[in-house]
Amino acid sequence: MPSFDIVSELELFEVNHAVQNTQKEIATRFDFRGQDVSIELNEKSKEIKISTESDFQCEQVYNMLENHFYKRKIDVQALDPQKAAASGKHIVQVIKLKDGLDSDSAKKINKAIKESGIKVQSSIQGDKIRVTDKKRDTLQTIMAFLKEQQFGLPLQFNNFKD
Repeated sequence: MPSFDIVSELELFEVNHAVQNTQKEIATRFDFRGQDVSIELNEKSKEIKISTESDFQCEQVYNMLENHFYKRKIDVQALDPQKAAASGKHIVQVIKLKDGLDSDSAKKINKAIKESGIKVQSSIQGDKIRVTDKKRDTLQTIMAFLKEQQFGLPLQFNNFKD
């Protein structure tokens, strides 16, 4: 019986490349010359830290990071920016990376599948949701339906079996 899995996985090497490209852009931009501006990725805690001298610069760096996410085809819904905080003469903003389906999100997605009116079986299995049906076309309809929805985190469909 055909099936596929719904997951939310983040490719950290792509995120690392996006952060490095943002660092290069900061180094070459005229408006950041002589300014104390930095961006760094902590892969263990899955956080990106932006440190600037003003709120405006912080917003500019965040926008550059989003652009590099788009260029590397990483869904920007994976970014969870926290409130910027002032520490000394610096503005520090921490951006948490969403990776994996938590139980609340999985329940919300499962509920949306059930309420869509499309007759498929879906079950939560740890950090993924398995969707099965007798017809491939029905599974593709569910994929299209889920792509239209906004759940606040990036979704991928993998492990498609016929």
